[in-house]
Amino acid sequence: MSVAYRLARLFAPDGKCFDVAVDHGFFGEKGFLSGIENMPEAVRLLVEADPDAIQLSIGQAPLLQAIPGKRKPALVLRTDIANLYGTTLPRTLYSRMIHEPLEHAIRLDASCVVANLFMLPGQPEVWEQCVQNIMALKPLCERYGMPLMIEPLVMQANNAKGGYMVDGDIDKIMPLVRQAIELGADIIKADPTDDVSQYHRVIEMAAGKPVLVRGGGKVSDEEILKRTYDLMQQGAMGIVYGRNVIQHEHPAAITRALMAVVHDNATPEQAMSYLRGANA
Repeated sequence: MSVAYRLARLFAPDGKCFDVAVDHGFFGEKGFLSGIENMPEAVRLLVEADPDAIQLSIGQAPLLQAIPGKRKPALVLRTDIANLYGTTLPRTLYSRMIHEPLEHAIRLDASCVVANLFMLPGQPEVWEQCVQNIMALKPLCERYGMPLMIEPLVMQANNAKGGYMVDGDIDKIMPLVRQAIELGADIIKADPTDDVSQYHRVIEMAAGKPVLVRGGGKVSDEEILKRTYDLMQQGAMGIVYGRNVIQHEHPAAITRALMAVVHDNATPEQAMSYLRGANA
């Protein structure tokens, strides 16, 4: 199967994608579980909201794929696991690939696989593990026609804000995005820059590959809708949001609001109408 065939399932006809990430339990942090304690119910609600894709681990992907019917979001399969999101770090950090990732992806009928490319201050071993993971994954993706999404994540020092938090410095993000492209990414999932108006430079670094913007920590409805609108205007081809959806009081409503921004070019004010209806 050609990579293009699976990309056609992942991206809507307008070439854009909203992927809801629900793979947070893979990283072993209690704080990441808020809103997804009941995974069958969380997946059911998201399927009803109808985003383009849902990002899951090998253990939870069957919750999506077992749902009957023709119409459901595409599966993006997380292929790596890491232990670096805690405020107190273990003695040894790692980012490891699951065994036989493409066999899992094919059996689960995934439309895409995703892997991290971490850049952590003072932790070059974790970056090297990510590079090794990606180098092993890329030829398998080519062999089986599976799109590869790489997630280049630049983090601040762990002690700066009580855990590894996003570093939005564009001068750090751009070279890591380009490295992900050089390693063979078909899709880039990258953090927003501190100055959103400069995000077109990150997209330029992706050399024509679609860039989906990572959501990060939970923020207000107004902030996430405005940021999403501004990023889409900069040339992003979509978003990958997790906590801003699954930890929302109305996950289906915020999903529909964000879908309107991504696919219909709705302004933040127009998109807020979906949330006003949910709160009525």
